Amino acid sequence: MVDADIVVVGAGAAGLSLTHRLSTHAPHGAHPSVVLIDPPPGPLRPPQRTWCFWETGPGRYDAAATASWEWLRVRGRDGAVVLRHIAPARYKMIRSDDFEALVDRDLKDRPGLRRLEATVGTVTALPDGTARVTAEDAAGRRVELRARWVFDSRPLRRLPPARSLLLQHFRGWFVRTERPVFDPAVADLMDFRTRQPEHGLSFGYVLPTGRHTALVEYTAFGAAPLPSEAYERELEDYTRRVLRTGAVHVLSTEQGVIPMTDAVFDRRVPGLASVFRVGGAGGATRASTGYTFAAVQRQSDAIARAVRAGRRPVPPRAHPTRARLMDAVLLRALDTGRVDGPDLFFRLFERVPAGRLLRFLDGRSRWYEDLAVGVRTPVLPMLRTAAELPRLPRRTRPDRRESPPRDTTGE
Repeated sequence: MVDADIVVVGAGAAGLSLTHRLSTHAPHGAHPSVVLIDPPPGPLRPPQRTWCFWETGPGRYDAAATASWEWLRVRGRDGAVVLRHIAPARYKMIRSDDFEALVDRDLKDRPGLRRLEATVGTVTALPDGTARVTAEDAAGRRVELRARWVFDSRPLRRLPPARSLLLQHFRGWFVRTERPVFDPAVADLMDFRTRQPEHGLSFGYVLPTGRHTALVEYTAFGAAPLPSEAYERELEDYTRRVLRTGAVHVLSTEQGVIPMTDAVFDRRVPGLASVFRVGGAGGATRASTGYTFAAVQRQSDAIARAVRAGRRPVPPRAHPTRARLMDAVLLRALDTGRVDGPDLFFRLFERVPAGRLLRFLDGRSRWYEDLAVGVRTPVLPMLRTAAELPRLPRRTRPDRRESPPRDTTGE
C-alpha cells in the first residue's frame, strides 16, 4: 500500500507548479494523492526571488503578477536604443511570495493533498517499482513515505559534465526614488551602459512598477560571482551615473546565481525508475538566457496530463534539441570571446522582429526562423564555434549549490 500516488520534493516554482496542476482542474475524482515536501524554515529554503517570462493572453498566475509590460527596451554601450512592442505578448514579473500565496489559496483543502515540512535525505527504489522517501522533520523525527512516483526539484549539488559553463550572477534592488524617473510602461531587458568586465558581459535590468518604484538589477555573465560589496558598487554606479535616479531608498534586495551550461540534465534518476527530476535540476533553465519559469510550466502541464491519462509521467525535455544546440554554440562563442556579447544581443533585438525573437528565445521557433535569426549574428565566429564543439570534451565542474533561477530564472 502506497502512502501517496506522488511525492513532490521541494516547494519552489517547480514543486508548487507541478502540485498545482496535479491538484486542480482535474475531472471529479481524478485527483491523484500528492504529498508536497518542503524543508523547514532555515538555510535549505531559498530567499524571496523574482521570476519573469513572456506570455500571450491571460495566464494561470496573473493574479500573482506584480507588474507586466508590452514594451521592452535594450540599450547599447553607446546609449543607442531599441524599443520593441511585443503585443499580444506581455513580459510578466511574479515575486515568489505572491506566487506561493496564490498556490496556497488554490490548494487549500484540496482532496488528496498533504503538505509536509521535512528535510529529504534519501530516495530509494523498492522491489515493486515504487519508491521510498526518507526525511527528517523539524523536530528531528524520521519520516518515511512510499510513493508510486517521486518528482525531485532540489538543486543539484554537482552539475553534469559540460563543454561550456558561464554563471549568470546578479544582485537587485527594489527601490523607491524621490523623483519620478521610471516609465512603468517599459521594461529595460538589457542596458549595456554598465561597466563591462574583462571576461563575459554585464548589463542593467530595470522593471518599473511605478514612476517612483522599480526592480533595478546588475547582472553579469562570467566565470564566478562577485563579492557582495562589488555588486553594491555596481548598482550604486548604475543607478546614479547611468539612470540618474538621484537619491534612492532600497526597499529590499535579491541575489542569485544561474548556471548557463550545455550540460545534459537527466530527468530520470539512474537506478530509480519511478523518480524524476524537474525544474532546474531537470534541465528547465534555458542555457543561453537563464529563463526557467515558462519551461517549468510546460513541463508541469505535460506531467499532469500523463498522470491523468495513466501513462508513465516522464518529464519532457524542457527545450527542443535544436534550441539546445544553438545555446551550446552561443555559450562557447561568448566564453571564448569570439563574439562581443553586448553587440550580439543588441543586434538581435535591433534586427529581428519582436515576435520571431521571442519565439526563438522560448525555443518555439521554426527551423527557417532560426536561420533568419542566425544570419543576424557574427556568422563566421559562430560557424567556427559550431565546427569545434563535437571535438570538445565535457568536463565535470567542482561541487556547487545552485541558487534558484530568477524566472526559473524557478527551480
